[in-house]
Amino acid sequence: MKTILSLTVNGVERDDVVPDNLLLVDYLRDKIGLTGTKIGCDGGECGACTVLIDGRPRHACLTLATTCKGATVETVDGLSRDSRLTALQRGFNEKLGAQCGFCTPGMIMASEALLRRNPDPSENDIRDALAANICRCTGYVKIIEAVQYAAKALAEQELVA
Repeated sequence: MKTILSLTVNGVERDDVVPDNLLLVDYLRDKIGLTGTKIGCDGGECGACTVLIDGRPRHACLTLATTCKGATVETVDGLSRDSRLTALQRGFNEKLGAQCGFCTPGMIMASEALLRRNPDPSENDIRDALAANICRCTGYVKIIEAVQYAAKALAEQELVA
């Protein structure tokens, strides 16, 4: 069976006909061409496919696209504005939080959700927020430093604004 899926992806309202069994990760990558969301384990264990659904981090490889009807979905592809990196993206670049880069989209999206709800997270807060994401290249130190960098940059930006 097929369903008309109406949702907002990265600020764009969409209406697409999708099979009822289509996973969100396949919808994002194959149907609408947003390849920033990675397919890692295909079982919800690695977090590379993390996206935000109505502001909350979710594994797109475990989520049926049709369950997102009426939802707002955000992917790493939609974070930057006017080709400018966000503070979080800059943090991953400046602090070398991206090694091979495969886990980076999921790490960034999980971190984005954290910083939205807690703009001044402790190291433990960051570790908790990233617990559902696995990086096979680092000891997570650089990733934590990237999130701390972003939190500080965002705080300084608020002081200037």
